[in-house]
Amino acid sequence: MTSSRLPPSLWFGVVFLFGLLTLAYLLSLLEVKRNEVPLPVLGHIGAFTLTNQDGNPTTLTDLTNRVWVADIIFTRCAGQCPRMTQQMKSLEEKLPPGSGARLVTLTTDPDYDSPVIMKRYGDRFGADFSHWTFLTGTKDAIAQLAANELKLSSVPIKPGDQKNPVDLFIHTTIFVIVDKHAQLRGIFETGGDGVDWTNVVEPQVLGTIRRLERES
Repeated sequence: MTSSRLPPSLWFGVVFLFGLLTLAYLLSLLEVKRNEVPLPVLGHIGAFTLTNQDGNPTTLTDLTNRVWVADIIFTRCAGQCPRMTQQMKSLEEKLPPGSGARLVTLTTDPDYDSPVIMKRYGDRFGADFSHWTFLTGTKDAIAQLAANELKLSSVPIKPGDQKNPVDLFIHTTIFVIVDKHAQLRGIFETGGDGVDWTNVVEPQVLGTIRRLERES
């Protein structure tokens, strides 16, 4: 009867080769990490207090030591806002396992977007509120955080220029990423001509989240 087991010397060769390949892979990862150009610091986020979808105060402290992605919308929007929120939902679903990253959606329409309205909007898109926070508050507090620090600008449309009753604001269609030390580190356009969210922008956002979570 012929044995199908490999000779010990051949087994040793297979194990030795596997070890070399593993070592080469680990060294290549170290080389890539060593050669990575650090992401620039684009700004600093100051202390704030806003109100989340449950009516509870949310401050910068609640996001300290976490990477977070933010955008600005208004719930009555019939244009780009639903698309942006669906993109944020896609990010939520694709966050790396074990990631502590958070998603933050601010409203530019706080007179209408109460916590109850914001929660209803989040539910509409299947948001997991343990990872994704919807924030409202005073106009001044939102403007300070959104426009002055996160670069999420918004401009009211004059009544005479509105195309329909909910054509209320022109606002940025970007996602921004903040690192664990409350520093703005990335700005990503999510819509418009030539923007490929699925194949280009979303992988870039997820890759940036992973890079920032590796930082100390």
